[in-house]
Amino acid sequence: MSGLLVVGDVVTDVVARHGKPLAPGTDTAARIRLLPGGAGANAACWAARSGCEDVRILGRVGADGASWHEAALRRAGVRPLLVTDPDAPTATVVALVDAQAGAERTFLTDSGAALRLSPADWSPGLLDGVGHLHLSGYLFFAGTSREAAGVALTAARERGVPVSVDPASAGFLAELGPARFLDAVDGGDVLLPNADEAALLSGRRSPEAAAATLSGRFPLVVVTLGPKGALVAADGELVARVPAPSATALDTTGAGDAFTGGFLAARLAGADAREAAEAGCRAGAVAVTGLGGRPV
Repeated sequence: MSGLLVVGDVVTDVVARHGKPLAPGTDTAARIRLLPGGAGANAACWAARSGCEDVRILGRVGADGASWHEAALRRAGVRPLLVTDPDAPTATVVALVDAQAGAERTFLTDSGAALRLSPADWSPGLLDGVGHLHLSGYLFFAGTSREAAGVALTAARERGVPVSVDPASAGFLAELGPARFLDAVDGGDVLLPNADEAALLSGRRSPEAAAATLSGRFPLVVVTLGPKGALVAADGELVARVPAPSATALDTTGAGDAFTGGFLAARLAGADAREAAEAGCRAGAVAVTGLGGRPV
């Protein structure tokens, strides 16, 4: 089985790239685009771009954006398994991208329908033909969606399907609490945090120490370091340091999602952890050269 099932967030992104510091109380010129996004959906699209031929995503959207998002996912080679919420709108993120600060982005997030995914939206048949389950960490930041993610994780473990988790947001992770998050994702096989998330979850300041510490709890941990590449750890030890290809960043939105998609596609194709991390870094380097979080 070579299929990849992503359970996560499908989001409408409003990306505003500004070339000067924000001017409070007045106008700041910006390049603004309305784009499909979401950590889970982005990772699925990058996995498809990276060669995975059977990629599916389960997520919850509002009636306002369901057809638009379905069409965008299909164009990217992803099979949408979207549940339309009758009451909540599609999640929306305003991404403020500072062109003068390495294209670093700041998010304003309205989770909308995304975190209303519920256990009732899950069925065991969703795992048919699936060789890997990926869970977006955003699901763990609300009670209903956390329960849904837990149901999916348990079902995958019972069927012997490996599970990966991307913690997704250092800000939301700090609000939930690292211990609570770790308990919720217990049983996962692969943890894919960035350096800030790894530090929060491990209590260790250095990315190397954080990766090694977390790999005492998860069989495989890959910590992304942005333009510095990634670290791979297993069995309590750092086993690889992978450099990132050089790239001129236009927008770093979705770079981590691109890494995840490239990494998972490579793993499903038989790559070892280092090779998969290299594939993830290549995808991330491509992602930062375009606007938004999806492949162009």
